[in-house]
This record gives sequence, C-alpha cells and structure tokens, in this order.
Amino acid sequence: MKTNNKKAGQKVQTSAIALLNLLLFFSASEKGLAQNGAGIIGIDHVGINVPDINQAVTFFSDVLGFIPVTQLGPIPLDASWKNLNHINPDTGEVTIKMINAGTGASIEVFQYANNKGSKQHPNSDDIGASHIAFYTTDINDAVKYLKSKGVKILGEPFLTPSGDTAGESWVYFETPWGSKMELVSYPNGKGYEKTNPKAVLWSPKNAITKSKSDTNNSINLVDNKILIEQHLQIWNEKDTVKRLALLNKTYDSDIEMVDRHFIATGYEEISKFILELQQKNPDFKFTVKTVETHHNIARLYWQFGSKTKPATVTGMDLFVIENGKVSKLYVFVDETK
Repeated sequence: MKTNNKKAGQKVQTSAIALLNLLLFFSASEKGLAQNGAGIIGIDHVGINVPDINQAVTFFSDVLGFIPVTQLGPIPLDASWKNLNHINPDTGEVTIKMINAGTGASIEVFQYANNKGSKQHPNSDDIGASHIAFYTTDINDAVKYLKSKGVKILGEPFLTPSGDTAGESWVYFETPWGSKMELVSYPNGKGYEKTNPKAVLWSPKNAITKSKSDTNNSINLVDNKILIEQHLQIWNEKDTVKRLALLNKTYDSDIEMVDRHFIATGYEEISKFILELQQKNPDFKFTVKTVETHHNIARLYWQFGSKTKPATVTGMDLFVIENGKVSKLYVFVDETK
C-alpha cells in the first residue's frame, strides 16, 4: 500500500507465485489439517472485479454492514503479467480492497484503471458467470431491508419443497454495478442432513453458535469501547507528555494510521499530526456521535469543531484492535457540503 511503482507490482506477483507453490507442494504429512494433497484447508476470500471500487465498498459497508480492512495499490502491471492473466495490454494499474464479510470468507474487490476489458456482465448461463451467496437468519426481513435501501431483488424468495436442499429459501439480488448475488436461509437445516451423511456442508449459521470465546466477547466489547474513549482523549489532549502516555496505553507501538492523503506510523508521527491539527484549530474539539464494536473491530463516528459549531467536520474512524491495543486506524473524513 505504501508503494505503487512497478517494482512493488513485481513483488506482489512474486509473492503470489510463491504462495501458490507453497499450497501446491504442502507436505502430505499435514493431511490432518488439509482437505486434499494441495494442503488447502478452506476458502480465504472471493474476488470480484468492479467498475468503481468506492461504490462497491460503500455498498458492502453501508448496505450489507461489512467492514473494509486493507487496501493494496494502485499497482502497475507489466506486459508479461497481463498476458499471463488474460488482461488487455492497454488496461492500467489495479487497486485491491479486502472486505471483512462477517462469518465466512472475505471479499476482495478489484478495480482496474482505464479498464479495456468487457464492460458487460456475463449472463447467468455464460461460462465464468458466478455469484456470492449470503446467509441470513430471516430471508423475508432481509429482502424488506434491501428493498428499503433501493436494492433490486430478482423475484421473490423461493422455498425448496423437497430433495437435498429441502427447507432452504433463496433469492437473487443485484448490486448497484450489476453483479448478481444471493440471499439464502435454512434455519432448520437442509433435507440431506436428516440422512446422517458422512460429510456436511459448512454453514455460517453453525459458526455463530455460542462458545467459550463468545462468553468473553461482552467483556472485550467493553474494553474496546474504553480504548475508543482513550483514543478521543489522545486527540483532544494538548499536553505532549500526557498525550504520549495515552498513546502508549491505547495504541500499539507500530500502529499505522491510514488517511486518504497520507499514512502515519508509530506514536511520534501521529502525535506530530495531532499537534499540527490543534495548532490550526485551537478552539476545536473531537466529540462522539456513535460508537460500534464487533469483536476486534470498532468504528467511531465523530465530529470536530468549536462549542458554537461542534460539527464543523465529521467523519468515521475504523479501528483494528489486537492484544488490547489499537493496531490499525483508518480515518474517513466526510466531504464538506
């Protein structure tokens, strides 16, 4: 993310090839963890190409409630890479965003600059056509919600009456850029499960059952909210010594703060930026609008301004929390009207 030159692109390509080789030649002695001889143990992510990455991220986060976590690029692609991966030679650099999609695989969103590829989505019966299915506990409520957000639903939920998937309801919907996706629900299981099969399909509904780690989750959520409060104290604290003490208490020593215009790493760089911000706005203060936490992810909706105009600037901070401290901080500032 910090580099976007040709050499960075080559490093990414080399790393990808090395990872593929590692998977292909994984030791056969590890079969206890693997599903097959390649050493593959599951699906890490699903990748999709979109015309506008900002539109896609907004849809996944604001409508579906997912969390964008990492970004790579823009990365220039050399001619050999484009040829190997069937990319038009005149297509530009690629930007990649990885999104936490709740329980299950992540979603990797691609956007190619000056894209010379096909702009038309494949039809359902075209080779290569695909979709992503999202599990919901109540498909009718989910459909109502998506409709309220202006999402196009392709038909009505269909309940499978018999066969292996008896008891499953599903319906397709379209994203704002035209990709087809699916809602699916089977709260009482599927028909085939009643035959005591040797293998059972993985389901996110089974992964959300309460466990010991879930028992401690409410405690973690309280701790995370305390971290967010300390975060605000850091940005409002004008005493350098006190601010550094709070930084050490709240942030990981290698914390990375990612803004749309820059990246700051470590206490010193962040503290310097805070000081400059305070000097430019001596009467301004950060205050909370809302705070939301989800396991080790939290987001703070904030406002920044004076007593008479507290919401001069508004935005959202997204936190990744590890080992009781903030390790990543992504800053989103709302566009001024």
